[in-house]
Amino acid sequence: MLENLSKYEIVLGSQSSRRQTLLKQLGLTFHIQTYPTNESFPNDLKLEKIPEYLAQKKANSIIENVYQKLNFQQLLITSDTVVILGDQILNKPSNQEEAQNMLLSLSGKMHQVISGVCLKTIHQEIIFSEMTKVYFKELSKEEIDFYIHKYQPFDKAGSYGIQEWIGMIGIEKIEGDFYNVMGLPLKKLFEKLKLFS
Repeated sequence: MLENLSKYEIVLGSQSSRRQTLLKQLGLTFHIQTYPTNESFPNDLKLEKIPEYLAQKKANSIIENVYQKLNFQQLLITSDTVVILGDQILNKPSNQEEAQNMLLSLSGKMHQVISGVCLKTIHQEIIFSEMTKVYFKELSKEEIDFYIHKYQPFDKAGSYGIQEWIGMIGIEKIEGDFYNVMGLPLKKLFEKLKLFS
């Protein structure tokens, strides 16, 4: 599948092991190129648009600082995922207390996970996002503390990975793309990649 991409050198602009695994499972061969990017965004930007903005910002940062410009064979993929509870973004926790507070705030509630993706070649740019609703059961303090101690979710927005223990015992249902919560909306990504020629 995706024979249309055979002429491209696919570059994933992410150090995330989860995104790398998902892209491999989609059947793509790629290499990784990242560049540190300031993940700030305009204060008046709608929450649901932040992931697309940051995905494009990451792509532009890699191009400007690493390649200067893409060549005809390169296809760059960047992504950003945010967890939104009400009108608040839950970023990556900086310590155990923040992780506990985030998981307590998610307990018994629905939150949204939005992943933005930027696909870029020298001639074409496609930016899109996908939203998934995630419903947590009421989590006990013991469950939260066990998860944080064992899995150290300090590199994950919202302080959890859906594919880990907390997702197995704590999530009652999801509405939307499961893989989107892991960091890449694979169904939509597959459809968008078919548009490149």
